[in-house]
Amino acid sequence: MEELTIFTPATVANVSCAFDVLGFALDNVGDEMTFKKTDNKGVKIKMLGNSNLPTEPDKNVAGVVAMEMLKKANADFGILIEIDKKIKPGSGIGSSAASSAGAAYGVNKFLGNIFNKIELVQFAMLGEKLASGIAHADNVAPAIFGGFALVRSYSPLDIIKINSPEKLFCTVIHPQIEVKTENARKILKKDVLLKDAVEQWGNVAGLISGLHSQDYELIGRSLQDKIVEPVRSVLIPLFLKVKQAFLEAGALGGGISGSGPSIFSLSKGLETAEKVAEAMKKVYSQTGIDFDIHVSRINSVGIKEI
Repeated sequence: MEELTIFTPATVANVSCAFDVLGFALDNVGDEMTFKKTDNKGVKIKMLGNSNLPTEPDKNVAGVVAMEMLKKANADFGILIEIDKKIKPGSGIGSSAASSAGAAYGVNKFLGNIFNKIELVQFAMLGEKLASGIAHADNVAPAIFGGFALVRSYSPLDIIKINSPEKLFCTVIHPQIEVKTENARKILKKDVLLKDAVEQWGNVAGLISGLHSQDYELIGRSLQDKIVEPVRSVLIPLFLKVKQAFLEAGALGGGISGSGPSIFSLSKGLETAEKVAEAMKKVYSQTGIDFDIHVSRINSVGIKEI
């Protein structure tokens, strides 16, 4: 193989109640990455478009992933990675994860697929650590596995893919402001009330059960966050109004995507998801803040070769 181009998806992490342990992939929002084999060892990064992200491999999330993989495999060749960054950094829909997971997938192809998906997630987590200071997997896991991905354990890393109901759609609004994951983590409380933790565990279990049984109503009533959302929502203008609007439009539920500022909702059926998009748009059109809105199926396969 001399060249490979992939689509690496945006992802929604935390999914309201499952902080750092659950995420899902979007189907029509993501980055494109092209990998080219080079005779000279090492990694080169080329950013396409208007991105101002660093191109030094040790400062770029895709670069650190690729370097570690080539080193681990003792590769006798190098890789040039061209990144067409369509997911804006700090958007809350897995910008760094898309590059990190995409790098893991692409380099593995050139190495003859010597690493399994769990190992690919571990490599991709190196990029997340560079971006946010924390090696979390709830974005990179669904990007690599597809669908919903549950991180049952970090030590050892144990990831479970969960298929979602066919009619489940996601609507995401991305206000054009930046909330850095690192800063959003700093404001979280260090201690959690036991009653809140118990309620949160129940919601996570309910959400997983709802996805398995295709019980849309159970999915909706499980999308409740007692711990993170009350703290982080203050960073997102009109968050509560957007939430009220999408619920009134028929959404099952939703909340903050990742660390924000994006807000997601899940709906049964495309028609409802599009009504939700209009309701979100109506709220944010009053703010003077630019925004993007995405309506997407759940991406069941993750990264795709194009």
